[in-house]
Parts: sequence; C-alpha cells; structure tokens
Amino acid sequence: MAKRQVQIRHSRHNMDYVLLTVVMFLVIFGLLMIYSTSSYEAGSDFGDSAYYLKRQAQSTVIGIVGLIIMVKLPYRYLQRFDILAVIVSVALLLLIITPIGVTRNGARRWLDFKVISFQPAEVAKIGVIIYLASMIQRLEKLGRNVLRTPKGIAIIMIPPVIIAGMVYLITDNLSSAIIIVGIAVAMMFVAVPDYKWFVIMGAAGVAMVAALVMYVSNEDVTDSGFRLARIKAWLDPEAYSTDRAFQTLQALYAIGSGGIWGKGLGQSMQKRGFLPEAQNDMIFSIICEELGLFGAITIILLFVILIWSCMVIANKTVDRFGSLLVVGVMAHYAIQVILNIAVVTNTIPNTGITLPFISYGGTSTLFLLMEIGIVLNVSKSCK
Repeated sequence: MAKRQVQIRHSRHNMDYVLLTVVMFLVIFGLLMIYSTSSYEAGSDFGDSAYYLKRQAQSTVIGIVGLIIMVKLPYRYLQRFDILAVIVSVALLLLIITPIGVTRNGARRWLDFKVISFQPAEVAKIGVIIYLASMIQRLEKLGRNVLRTPKGIAIIMIPPVIIAGMVYLITDNLSSAIIIVGIAVAMMFVAVPDYKWFVIMGAAGVAMVAALVMYVSNEDVTDSGFRLARIKAWLDPEAYSTDRAFQTLQALYAIGSGGIWGKGLGQSMQKRGFLPEAQNDMIFSIICEELGLFGAITIILLFVILIWSCMVIANKTVDRFGSLLVVGVMAHYAIQVILNIAVVTNTIPNTGITLPFISYGGTSTLFLLMEIGIVLNVSKSCK
C-alpha cells in the first residue's frame, strides 16, 4: 500500500512532455513560417523583412511566460473565478465600443491600453471554458439529471450564447462566435450522456445550412450583405475572382503549385504580393506551396497528436473540473484547426480564422499558450 501511494504521489509531478514538445515545435515552426511568409510584404511596407517576426516573437515570449504561470498555478484555483470569468469577458467586450476600442484592417476588435493591446474575444474563449467546467461540475454534484433539466441547460448555455452574440454583434467576428458556441456544445456533449438532443440539433443545423446555401445559389445576394456574398463567392469562386474570392483563389493556386514536396522553404511565389495577408489566415496555403503535401500532412498530424494528448489527459484526470477544462481546450483547438484548413481549401466560406501557433496574431498565441499551460497543469494530476 505504501509503495502504491509513493507511485501515485510521484506520478502527480509528471506532466505530459509529449504535448509540451509538440506545442513548442509548432510555436517554433510558426515563427519560421511567419518570417518566410511575411518577409516580402514586411520589407515593402515597413522596410524591415523581420517586422512581423519580431512582433510575433515578443507575443510568443509573453505567451510562454503565461504558460509557465499556468503550469505552476494549481488549476483548481481557477474554479474560484468562474462567474468572474464571464463578467470580465462581457466587460471587455463592452469596452470595445468605448474610445479605447481600436479598429484594424477595417474591424473594431481590439482594446488598446497603451502598454498592451489584445482582442477581448480571445479572453472570452478561455473565460467560457473556465465557467462551463465549473458550472457543469457544480450541477453534477446535485445529480447528473440536473444537466438535462431546462434550468440546468439554461445555467450552462445562456452565458456562452450571450458572449458569442456579443462577439458577433460588437466585433463582427463570426468565427470567434462559432468557436465559443462550439466549445460550449462540445463540453455539454461530454457532460450529458443523452446524445439524441445533440443529434437533433446537429441535423437541424445541417438542414439550415443546406437551405441557406440553396437560397444563395439561386438568388442574387450581392447587395444583401457581405456574408451572403461570401457564400456566393464560395459556391462560384471563379465568378468573383477579382474581389470576394480573390484571396481564396490565390490560396488554392498556392496549394496546387506545391505538389508533393513543395518548392522549398522561402520559395513561395504567392506570398510576393499575390496572396493578401498571407501570414494570417492563409498561412497554411503557403506551407503547402513551400513544403508540399508532405509538409501539410506533417502539420495536420502534429495537431492530431496535440488533440489526442488532450483527450488522453481528460480521460485520466481524477478531478472532474480539470477533465472538463481539458475538454474545453481540446474543443477550442480542434474547431479552430478544422475551420482554418477548411477555409484555406475552400471547403467552407471564408470566415477569417487563424491556425493555432502558426498564423500571425499575438493575442491568439498568448491565450493559446496559456490554455496549454492549464492542460499541462491538469496532466500532473493524472492517474
């Protein structure tokens, strides 16, 4: 018995180094690809080919500090801030409509506090994960059937839906709103064993999307809003090759020209003024062009390992709150990776979403690394 206790105590100090290694590789690879992808544009616009690399490196260093803090801070402390996480998320989103809200690239999504600027939508994602993990555990203590009652569902789902609605209405950021709702649904899916309601909701969602696509394909929606026009451009990109589908077509050209092994690192042609903002949402297409199908599959496999590691940790964690935290982070990564690659390959309409750890974006990298710190913290308490 004593030997068993020693073994358990020892295992509680071993975090998942496989996950940490994969994440660090993705971070380093991301910096390399940001420099490769943005050097031409940065040199033309700012006179410094490493402009984007330097900014991303600064955010990465801060993110690694955040990761270390989250690894050291016992994750159970986060449960004390479940309601506060929602309040802070809502407050930060409301601040966007004040003078400290900043517009960049035509979108008002940032807060500028002079010392630091960030997107409140990224804070909202981690806030929703903490809130849901805590509330689900608290309701389960009252009985697992409580989660199936209208009151239980309302407690769980209303705050994330409100936050997602605010993200969409205030920042006009549909992709982040989708991710927040997706995180909430994924965590409820894990917590509630009755899957028939999720099947019904999924079927209803597919039917609505199919009806929308059929409507857009048969109607002239060019003047009905840019989102409907985006769907039209997605259905027939060649017809919108000079405006709404230009970026998507250039990304597809990059993917197609890469072949199996690619043109070589730094040898992309599309990044040289043809593909707008290549270092952001469309960086995966440059990976395909420079490193080919082999490089693209390698990156996808690394993300699969990352998500799989999170799933293993969630299954082995003895604490329900910790397990749900990991499920939320896993859902966040899975949804964001799938959406980004689907957009780049024109599988779904363009929604403007970054590839975790690889796309340029300081706020995203900071909070993604903090989320990984939470997962690594939880992994120390695995069986």
